[in-house]
Amino acid sequence: MQGADSDYHTIVVGIGAHGSAALYQIAKRGYKVLGLEQFSEVAHDRGSSHGSSRIIRLQYHEHPDYVPLLHRAYKLWRDLEADSGKTVLHITGCLEFSDPVRTVSNCFGHALRSAIEHNLEHEVLTGEEVNKRFPGWRLPSHFKALYQPQGGILNSEEGIRAHTRAAQKHGAILHTGERVQRWQVLPSGKVEVITNKATYTAGRLVLTAGAWMPSPELVPELRGITQVQRQVIGWFEVADKAAFSMEKFPVFIFDDDQLGEYYGFPEFDNLPGMKIGKFYHLNEAALPDQLSRDITSADEEVLRDGISRYLPEANGRMLKAVACMFTNSPDSRFIIDKHPLHHQVVLCSACSGHGYKFASVVGEILADLATSGTTQHDIALHRITEDRKGMDGLLGRFARNPKARL
Repeated sequence: MQGADSDYHTIVVGIGAHGSAALYQIAKRGYKVLGLEQFSEVAHDRGSSHGSSRIIRLQYHEHPDYVPLLHRAYKLWRDLEADSGKTVLHITGCLEFSDPVRTVSNCFGHALRSAIEHNLEHEVLTGEEVNKRFPGWRLPSHFKALYQPQGGILNSEEGIRAHTRAAQKHGAILHTGERVQRWQVLPSGKVEVITNKATYTAGRLVLTAGAWMPSPELVPELRGITQVQRQVIGWFEVADKAAFSMEKFPVFIFDDDQLGEYYGFPEFDNLPGMKIGKFYHLNEAALPDQLSRDITSADEEVLRDGISRYLPEANGRMLKAVACMFTNSPDSRFIIDKHPLHHQVVLCSACSGHGYKFASVVGEILADLATSGTTQHDIALHRITEDRKGMDGLLGRFARNPKARL
């Protein structure tokens, strides 16, 4: 069946963090754009963006080249708030430290490097100074921590809703409960998208389907390149609510030699308890449609390990826990680029557990690529190239499979 009024400038598939931002940015520029979401609503609990909160920070231990994108992301989140009338970004400051023994992956040292290189406002605090200023912490006195005052919380679900509603205000069409079955580039150069309900055509296609990107219906060449991983976050009862309030307790990341890397939040969004997660959790591979949502004692134990060592005042009952997904690339960078064979198709995937904060600027980049074919933002780290870790041979996969979706 052909969809009514089915010819669009751009179709965006997957209206999560980055898809909703792309939908908004394209619509805001005056283009006719359709968003397709396979689930019955946006900001649902089956992807990677639920659980109410995500960290945003300017210092970036992953690589200093992310910082210019972050400056733009902050600006665009504030622009979205002005356009939508919704508050999404909440400043708390960000605290980042590493066990001094840990030298291989020292988030404190790399974060400090990015702060110095980009002249970011920051302080280096001893463990004793952290404990005094932020009484929820119990750090050894010889530890050093980086405090960056512009860090904070993004309301992740509200961000998706705000982007989507603002996109619709600017004329975007949104179809929920509609799953893509296949797509193809027609001889005319337009892209045809066939769903379980209708067929649409557009001049451009933007694929932002998160963990579903490697599916046979979308970009099967990414199968085995991107890896989906089960992630659990929990909220724990605190002994002193004031100490874990947004006014007294910044968002945090810490890297422990024995335990690994953790991240967390003050009490936020009417959800009681301090929220904490461990990067890569139990290292459980998953399939997006078969992810176990059941929370186990092992899930709780790995979170409590991090709490008991440095946050004993938050080692109360686990009040809530949810399972979501990371979609990891081999080098933990993003995939943002035009399709190697089809300039009409833009790909965005594999945010590797740290992509939500960039959604506002990634939406702008995707809109740039869809409307002009290029962007002024530096996305060299995130393009599809053979020299990226684990991606050698990827371009060959595309070349060998040019008609996989025809």
